[in-house]
Amino acid sequence: MEKVVLAYSGGLDTSVLIPVLKEKYGYDVVTLTANLGTESDLNAIEQKALKTGASQAFVDDARDIFVRLFCWPGLQAGALYEGIYPLGTALARPLIAKLLVDIAHQVGAKAVAHGCTGKGNDQVRFDVAVAALDPTLKIVAPVRDHKMHRDEEIKYAQERGIPIPITLDSPYSIDENLWGRSVEAGILEDPWLEPPEDAYQWTTSPREAPDEPQQVEIEFDEGIPVALDGVRLAPVDLVRQLNRLAGVHGVGRIDHIENRLIGIKSREVYEAPAAVVLHFAHNEVEKLTLSKDQMRFKAKVALEIADLIYNGLWFSALHQDLAAFVASTQRYVTGSVRVKLYKGNISVIGRRAQHPLYDKMLATYDTGDTFDHASAAGFIQLFSLPLRTQAHQQWLGLSSDQILRLSAGEKVDDEQPGDSAGDPPPGEEPPDGAPVQP
Repeated sequence: MEKVVLAYSGGLDTSVLIPVLKEKYGYDVVTLTANLGTESDLNAIEQKALKTGASQAFVDDARDIFVRLFCWPGLQAGALYEGIYPLGTALARPLIAKLLVDIAHQVGAKAVAHGCTGKGNDQVRFDVAVAALDPTLKIVAPVRDHKMHRDEEIKYAQERGIPIPITLDSPYSIDENLWGRSVEAGILEDPWLEPPEDAYQWTTSPREAPDEPQQVEIEFDEGIPVALDGVRLAPVDLVRQLNRLAGVHGVGRIDHIENRLIGIKSREVYEAPAAVVLHFAHNEVEKLTLSKDQMRFKAKVALEIADLIYNGLWFSALHQDLAAFVASTQRYVTGSVRVKLYKGNISVIGRRAQHPLYDKMLATYDTGDTFDHASAAGFIQLFSLPLRTQAHQQWLGLSSDQILRLSAGEKVDDEQPGDSAGDPPPGEEPPDGAPVQP
C-alpha cells in the first residue's frame, strides 16, 4: 500500500481521516503530531492514532523551533493580521508542513494529507507550503474533496467508536499552540451573540480577574523577548509563563470578524495572552529606538508580512526579503518595558532602551534644556515656504516681491488683489474646494 503522512491533531477532522484514508483511498496511513505547545496528552494522541488504524505515529516536539523561528520573527515584524490577530495558527502551518515533508521523505511516502475544509485558510497554507518544499508530493484533503460536514463526522466517529473531543452539544473547533488558541464553530458562528465562557480556557473572565493589577517587566534584546521581571528565560518558558500571568488577569481575548483568504468573512475567537502582551511591549521599545521614518515604513511592511503569513506564503521570496528588512530594524530594539495587567486590559507604565532616540535634555521644558530655540523660527520659515508661496501667488494674487515689501512696511502699487491673474474673473465663483480669500 502506498503511504500517506497525515497531519494529525487528534481532533474531529483528523480522527476520522485515518479510516477514511485507509478505506476510501487505500493508503497506509502514517501520522505526524507536531507538539507546538498544545495542552493535550500527546502520548494519548499517539496511541489513539495507532488504535484507529495508523501504521506509524510520529510525535515531534517542535516548540522551541516554533517560538524562535516563527513566533519571534512575527513579533519583530509587528505582524498582526487586520491589526489584531497575532497569527498563532497561521504561523504554525508552515512549520507543520515542513515536518510533514520531512516525515514523508523518511518513510518513503508519496503523499501527505490534512483535515482542512474547502472554506478555511489552512488548506491554502498547507498546500502552498508543501508544494514549495516538495512539489512531487501529492496532497490529499478528504474533508475538502468529499464536503464532509462536522455533524456527519461526529456521527461517523461515534459509529466507529472513535473517541473525539467534541459532541453535537459542544461543537467548537479548536486549534492551539504556544502563540495562541483559536476557537470557532457552534454558537460562535452568530456574530451577534457574546462568546460563552466555556469557549475560553486560557483567560479568566475580566469580571472574575483579580482586583489588584499586576506589573510585569519584559526585557528585549534586538527585538526578541529574553526576560520577565529580571529573570532570563528560554523562549518556550517565557511564552508559557506570560500566557499564565496575563491569562489570570483576563488579558488576551480577541473577538474578531475576519476576512478569510478565500473571500468569506468569519467570526473568530482567539486567546493569545503572551502574544498580545509581547506585541504591545515590543512596540513600546520600538517607539524609543526607531526613527519616525523607520516606524512609518515598518508599519507598511508589517501589514504586508501579516498578509503573507496569513495567506500561507511564509516560504515566498518576498517574505524572506521583507524579513531581512525587519531584522535590520531590530539592531537597536534592546530595552525593557513595564506593563500593567488589570481586568482584561494592558497598559504601559514605563519603558527604557540602551540606545534610545528619546533624549530627555532635548525634550525637557525645565532647566538643562539643550534644544536650540533660536533655530525654530528659521525652520518654520523654510517649512512653510511652499504653503506661503501658493497662498500668496494663487489665493492673494501677490508676488514674492510685493510680499517682501509689505513685510518691510512699504506700500505696494495700487493694484488690487482682485486684478491678479490668480483671481477668478469678475462674476465667477472660485472652483470647488478653493480657499475663501480674506
